[in-house]
Amino acid sequence: DEAVRGTCEDASVCKRFAVSVGYWKDPYIQYFVRQAKERKAPEINRGKLGCYYARVHGVSYLIKAFLKKTECNCQIVNLGAGMDTLFWRLKDENLLPRKYFEVDFPMIVARKIHHIKSKPPLSKPIMESHSGDSLLIDSHSLDSSRYSIVGADLRFSSDLEEKLKKHNLDIYLPTLLVAECVLVYMTPQQSADLLKWAASTFPVAMFINYEQVNMTDRFGQIMIENLQRRQCNLAGVEVCRSLDSQRERLLLNGWETAHAIDMMKVYSFLPQADVKRIEGLEFLDEKELFEQLMQHYCISWASKDSRDL
Repeated sequence: DEAVRGTCEDASVCKRFAVSVGYWKDPYIQYFVRQAKERKAPEINRGKLGCYYARVHGVSYLIKAFLKKTECNCQIVNLGAGMDTLFWRLKDENLLPRKYFEVDFPMIVARKIHHIKSKPPLSKPIMESHSGDSLLIDSHSLDSSRYSIVGADLRFSSDLEEKLKKHNLDIYLPTLLVAECVLVYMTPQQSADLLKWAASTFPVAMFINYEQVNMTDRFGQIMIENLQRRQCNLAGVEVCRSLDSQRERLLLNGWETAHAIDMMKVYSFLPQADVKRIEGLEFLDEKELFEQLMQHYCISWASKDSRDL
C-alpha cells in the first residue's frame, strides 16, 4: 500500500501549488503540505492543474447542492480523505453538516492529526465547533462533536462501520459519501463491497466518485504504465472502461440513480468568467494534451432517496 499512500502526498503538493498560483482559494492547505521546492515540479503541468481545478469545483458543486437540499441536517463521510481541507472551508462558509467524518489509512491519519494538534489555525475551528464532552484525540483518531478522523482500511467495510459508529455515525441521517481517486486502488470486488455497504446502510444517501475513465485507449494505457513505473497498481482499473461502466457499477451495487460525466464536460459547465481567469494564469501550450487528460477522468454520482429529497 506504500505507493497508494504516496499518491496522497502527490495530490497535496499539486493542490498546494495550484492554490499558490491562484487557481482557487484554500487558506488551510499550507498547514498540511510543504510548497514544491522548485517553482513547479516537472510532473505538475498546466493540464494537471486544470484537471484539479475542474475536480475541486465539480465535487464542491455537488457537495454544496446536497448540503442545501438537506439544510445541513446531514453527515458527510470523506473516504480516503488524505490532507483534504473541506471541513475548515465549509465551516468558514457556515455550511458544516451535523457531523463530518474523514477516513484514511492509519499512517496518513496520524500525520494529519499531528498537523492539527500543532497548528492553531487548524485546531481552533475544531474547538469552536465542538460542544459537549471533552474532545477525544489519540494517534490514529480524533473525535469532536462535529468532526472526526478515523484510521481504517476501506477494503474492510465491517471494520469501517464499527469505527464510524464509535464516533457517532447516525445511519438515519441523510449521508453524503465522497471518494476521490480511491476506488480505483481497490479490486473491483472490494469497491463493489464498499458501494454495497453504503447503499444498504443509509436509507437516504448520495455517493460522489472521482476517478479515471476511458482507460482502454492508448492514452489510458500510458497513464497506467506511468503509474506502474512508480509501483502504483490501479487494481480497479477495469471498472474505469467508460462512463457507462462507471454508472453501471453504482446501479449494480444498490444505488437507485446514477450519473457520470467526464471532466471536459465538467469544465464546460463551470462559470466561464472564472475559467477565462485561470486560463490566463499560465500559458497552456498543449491544449490537446489537456483535453485528453480531462477526457480520462470523470465525476460519477449516485443517490438513494427514501425521503424524496
